[in-house]
Amino acid sequence: MRIKRSSIITTPDIVLIGAGIMSATLGVLLKKLNPAFTISIFERLDRVTAESSDAWNNAGTGHSAFCELNYTPEKEDGSIEIAKAIKIAESFEVSKEFWAYLVENGIIESPDAFIRHIPHMSFVWGSENVEYLKKRHKALTRHHLFEGMEYSENKDEIAGWIPLVMQGRQEAEKVAATKMELGTDVNFGALTRAMFDYLESQDGVKLYLNHEVDDFEKANGTWTLSVKDRESRETSYVRSKFVFIGAGGGSLPLLEKSDIPEGKGFGGFPVSGQWLVCTNPEIIEKHQAKVYGKAAVGSPPMSVPHLDTRMIDGKKALLFGPYAGFSTKFLKNGSYLDLPLSIKLNNIKPMLAAGIHNIPLTKYLIDQVRQSPQDRLAALNDYVPGAKLEDWVLETAGQRVQVIKKDKDEGGVLEFGTEMVTAADGSLAALLGASPGASTSVSIMLDLIHRCFKEEATSPEWQKQFKTIIPSFGKSLSKDADLAAKTRNRTTNVLKLNTSYLEEGVTA
Repeated sequence: MRIKRSSIITTPDIVLIGAGIMSATLGVLLKKLNPAFTISIFERLDRVTAESSDAWNNAGTGHSAFCELNYTPEKEDGSIEIAKAIKIAESFEVSKEFWAYLVENGIIESPDAFIRHIPHMSFVWGSENVEYLKKRHKALTRHHLFEGMEYSENKDEIAGWIPLVMQGRQEAEKVAATKMELGTDVNFGALTRAMFDYLESQDGVKLYLNHEVDDFEKANGTWTLSVKDRESRETSYVRSKFVFIGAGGGSLPLLEKSDIPEGKGFGGFPVSGQWLVCTNPEIIEKHQAKVYGKAAVGSPPMSVPHLDTRMIDGKKALLFGPYAGFSTKFLKNGSYLDLPLSIKLNNIKPMLAAGIHNIPLTKYLIDQVRQSPQDRLAALNDYVPGAKLEDWVLETAGQRVQVIKKDKDEGGVLEFGTEMVTAADGSLAALLGASPGASTSVSIMLDLIHRCFKEEATSPEWQKQFKTIIPSFGKSLSKDADLAAKTRNRTTNVLKLNTSYLEEGVTA
């Protein structure tokens, strides 16, 4: 890039690309760790949280591994693998600690603006699935993070939990459910907006909307970013010693432009989503839970169906899905050229290998795209017997880009999760992938800080501040049952989550 000195619009300490949950979380953490930091945030759209962090686009709304069956696969020997569930449950507790800090310090006025209590449930039918759920419950409840999870095959009891799901079912049908009262519904859009409101009120922080970063150059330890104003079409430049790429599906193309060696070989596979949204208030009121089922045999983890009660902008909503689809866009507001333009010499081999190994996924997506309204209704009827199309409308959700990475044995593998890529010198970091990203955003950003700000992160000043923000910092909630109980009790009180955990008398 040829740069005129007069075109440098800002020289912040920190550049955050993308105005979603990840950038907001990192921005608040860094500003609290060092109030003197200057931060510039660049968002290509005209508002924050317009992509994956938006409430209608985000499929997770509080992943804590209580009900998501894809986090607890059944192994070949018939046992249940729970390591991933434990890690996610612990990370979600850390997120709640951070959010409690935001509330306690007035950064967020009222917790019910973004988080509410709601039971998390798993529901299955058929002998094999019932047996799986029973084993899953037994395996999880051996661990203190899943203490209090209920299991039932009693139809009357389950009907008391989820009447909408049980009404009209065949008497002979074998069903089972688990219920974790300690569940939440999180509106990540509202949470992110509150954090950006705080950041914009701080000295040295500037948010640029309608500004798109389109190129990078590094010299003498400093990054120069080319930034285009999407309204005026003018290009200017920004210089900074640290850049975070938190642009959701748009992160991969930007990582490729940075040209860091650590980013070579990564590819992306975009998957779009749709929801059936209930329009009948009477039906909406009959359901008060997040109910996750088991993906059909041969379906990818992202296809796990769920009937989801949410609170969006102060109004109760009921969604069913997701129905997957395929688009070559990496963002909901992206370009159909995103996928083809992301293919480079350094990642074509992993992408081809991942494609060959995931032919069933391709078939699944083709089948999903070809679904008729009656096909979607049939899937809904598995969870809401007797449902009618007239009570539901189809809405498009967000775009996800699953990570493809190099693999010694397979050539390339498709990952269903998040991947943090950092430059060796810590000057740049990019977050790729999707679920359970938003729910574990705090743990991901703490990891980033320790990778990219190594000296500062180990200093007494930052260590003290880490423990102020995250009281359990440096300790393991998954290994210390007493600490986990005290932490849950405290965050439940601060975040005003009315749960049976408190009713059971756990005290700090």
